[in-house]
Amino acid sequence: QVQLVESGGGSVQTGDSLKLSCAASGFTFSTYAMGWFRQAPGKQRELVARITSGGTTDYTDIAKGRFTISRDNAKNTMYLQMNSLKFEDTAIYHCGTKVDGATITGQGTQVSVSS
Repeated sequence: QVQLVESGGGSVQTGDSLKLSCAASGFTFSTYAMGWFRQAPGKQRELVARITSGGTTDYTDIAKGRFTISRDNAKNTMYLQMNSLKFEDTAIYHCGTKVDGATITGQGTQVSVSS
C-alpha cells in the first residue's frame, strides 16, 4: 500500500524555523520525484518545492531563499527545512508524488505562524 506520512508541523512565531518530514512506504521511493504542497484556509493547494529522484530541486517563489527541500533515499524520507517563517506560511503542508499515474498525498501537517 502506497503511503505518505508527514510530520514536523507546529505553532511557531514569525522568523522561526521548522523542518517537515515525509515518510514514504509501499513504493520504490528512490525512483520517484516528490513534492511539497500547501493549502491555506480558503485557498487552493499550491506547490512549494519539488525534488527529482536524482536530487535536483525546484522552488516556487514562495520558497526561494527560505525553504530547502531534500531527501534521504536510504530512509525513504523527504524533508522541507523552512526558515524565516512568515504569517502567510500558515497552512497544511502535504507531500506528494505520482505512482502509476495516480497522485498520492499524505494527510498533511499543520504549520501555524503567529506574528
